[in-house]
Amino acid sequence: MMREVGEQIKDFIRRQKGGCKVELYGSGEELLAAEVPFDMIFLDIQMGGMDGISTARELRRRNADTVLIFITGIREAVFDVFDVSAFHYLLKPVNERKFAEVFRRATEVCRRRGQEPLVIRTGGKSLTLERKDILYLESRGRKAEIHRKANPAEVIEIYANMDALEEQLGENFYRCHRGYLVNLAYIREYDRESIRLANGESIYLSRRKYDEFVKAYMHYLRRRRGWDG
Repeated sequence: MMREVGEQIKDFIRRQKGGCKVELYGSGEELLAAEVPFDMIFLDIQMGGMDGISTARELRRRNADTVLIFITGIREAVFDVFDVSAFHYLLKPVNERKFAEVFRRATEVCRRRGQEPLVIRTGGKSLTLERKDILYLESRGRKAEIHRKANPAEVIEIYANMDALEEQLGENFYRCHRGYLVNLAYIREYDRESIRLANGESIYLSRRKYDEFVKAYMHYLRRRRGWDG
């Protein structure tokens, strides 16, 4: 995205409620190289190097379920954005009121996706799990254990990559250690080495991730209580 347009969009986003984290990339190649799972991406159709449509095609090829919103100064170009399942497009110069409307609707889509059940394959069949019922996930080599909130506690073992699970589960789960993904809703206390959950279990917290974890957990609490913005 052109720098001046990117800064404008970044400024618009920061004026919205929700406490969004915003990253700005100078090109499609730079965005793709970052390999960061974003909830929402704004792409300028005309960029140096790889254009916005080509960047979007590569994102879709990687199975990115990101909400894509395009920015363009060419009205005729808007027909191309639907080939990559774009959520919307905005014409330059971008009107802030129109931006706020589109951003609000896109944010609602992201919120609903974050509440959708997790569908996994195990034992040759599909299993649907409610995210709110998952306490944490633990890596076991090529497998992952899903620890569910149940009485008695239930553990489901699947073949899965923790990076992929982290992306799929969304911002209410945090990678507190390379081998653990924790549901932030069930944290009761923590120190620099461990996290204690509502059911009394403790899991590892990486010392090097402690500061980042605290920020993520505080952000989660603010969102849950409606304090962001």
